[in-house]
Amino acid sequence: MAAKQLKCRECGTEYALEARYVCSKCFGPLEVGYDHPKITDVGEVRRRIQGGPQNIWRYHDFLPLEGPQPRTRTGLPAGCTPLIRADRLAERLGLGEVWVKNDAHNPTHSFKDRVVSVAATRARELGFDTLACASTGNLANSVAAHGAALGMDSYVLIPADLEEQKQLATAIYGTNLVKVRGNYDDVNRLCTELSGDRENWAFVNINMRPYYSEGSKTVAFEIAEQLGWELPDRCVVPIASGSLYTKIAKGFQEFIDVGLIDGEVPTMNGAQATGCSPVATAFRDGKDFCRPVKPSTIAKSLAIGNPADGPYALDLARATGGAIDMVSDDEIRAGIRLLAETTGIFTETAGGVTTAVLAKLAESGEIGSDERVVVVITGEGLKTLDAVRDSFTAHEVDPTIDSFEAAFAESAESARI
Repeated sequence: MAAKQLKCRECGTEYALEARYVCSKCFGPLEVGYDHPKITDVGEVRRRIQGGPQNIWRYHDFLPLEGPQPRTRTGLPAGCTPLIRADRLAERLGLGEVWVKNDAHNPTHSFKDRVVSVAATRARELGFDTLACASTGNLANSVAAHGAALGMDSYVLIPADLEEQKQLATAIYGTNLVKVRGNYDDVNRLCTELSGDRENWAFVNINMRPYYSEGSKTVAFEIAEQLGWELPDRCVVPIASGSLYTKIAKGFQEFIDVGLIDGEVPTMNGAQATGCSPVATAFRDGKDFCRPVKPSTIAKSLAIGNPADGPYALDLARATGGAIDMVSDDEIRAGIRLLAETTGIFTETAGGVTTAVLAKLAESGEIGSDERVVVVITGEGLKTLDAVRDSFTAHEVDPTIDSFEAAFAESAESARI
């Protein structure tokens, strides 16, 4: 495989491709290192990718897995989600060209199916028999579903106050659902402790994290392919741990380096909720580190108070001329409505964060009228129904024309007032 080693992002120390996530010398995070040669026949490689399976395994050569394309070993077919041109959204915001990468179109309705597909496949290659995770919700759904599809036991740890819809959409797969009295950082700490003495457990976002995070690159690969092997000018991406945000940029860079696409990594804009904004706050204050916070926001899937990739997200925003912004819960709700009303896409709260930040950038004039902008939507709105409860009006009428017309006459009169 093209993956050659795990490499510390801080000191550069290299390790074998095993279940390891932290450097034993400096305690820095590890990531997968590759040896991709420059492509000599770009057209042939592009055709081979386009002729591949309709899931992330069409990019198998850029993922840290052994052997041939694992067409049947992954349990659920993640990826190849729509990239939708959103002209009405662009018009509403006064922008030129906006595209929505709708990753709700995955098996468990979030982008987490990409990362779990890679982590679970690598876990099986390394001989693990149990999947586990710490989750704010979407990852819980995905680990439980992939475990069921693969016939693997799974343990999913979540904050006890997680949205009911996400709890139900996890437990249905027969997983061991563990509700922890605390926030995500408490859950993650417990999972880290558990991972030290459970040899056959693959904690997808802990001891398998270097492989898990590589799945996020496939969002960038798909965007480039779907744009006709071209780059967008700007991407707006939600930030929880910062992994998705940084790995999308890594995906673009890898395709640039091997010659599959031309140009530079797009301007990268990150999006956080005000109630959990350690990265956005550090960016605003000109810091190169993130001060941990206690989350308090309706965007629970982004509620990571101590983001592992926060410093790297700061570096990326500054290196690409982007920024990391925050929006309030009311702005998140407005973002959900804005996306739904202009595109027909119902997003969960994380997508409301991203759309609200796009609106804020448009209002401030940060986005040029000639820019091609991609907004990344990571999950389905049916997962966070409580966030939009009571945000709309329904008309109740008798089964008569007079009652119908009276209701809408009253509505029109109210609108005039």
